[in-house]
Amino acid sequence: MAPLSASFTKIGALYGAAGVMLGAFGAHGLQTRTTEAKLIKNWETASHYLLAHGIALVAISAHPRFTRSYAPPLIALGTAMFSGSIYGLVMARLRGVEGAGKVLGPVTPLGGTLIIAGWVSLLLAP
Repeated sequence: MAPLSASFTKIGALYGAAGVMLGAFGAHGLQTRTTEAKLIKNWETASHYLLAHGIALVAISAHPRFTRSYAPPLIALGTAMFSGSIYGLVMARLRGVEGAGKVLGPVTPLGGTLIIAGWVSLLLAP
């Protein structure tokens, strides 16, 4: 396994563990802090994306065909931006932080675009 591949395997494992932990917090801890269904659903979405793309990074990194692909960095960065911004937006809302949406709001679709680009790069890989 190439050194860069090993790094993305570790990032994928970290995303997987974080997805499970943050998903559990959303299912148990977050629901004691808010009854706002949209916030809980957003948290759930971020956790699903984090977990799913963590698994994808581990799988992609294990395949020699994709060790030099743009997919791992695009998916890793996109997932951090997408899920991270959603977590940040939910927490800001819970804490009453004004203006967080103006800063973090645009990060979510940009992260999603990077994730899509990562998947497309897999499609186009030789």
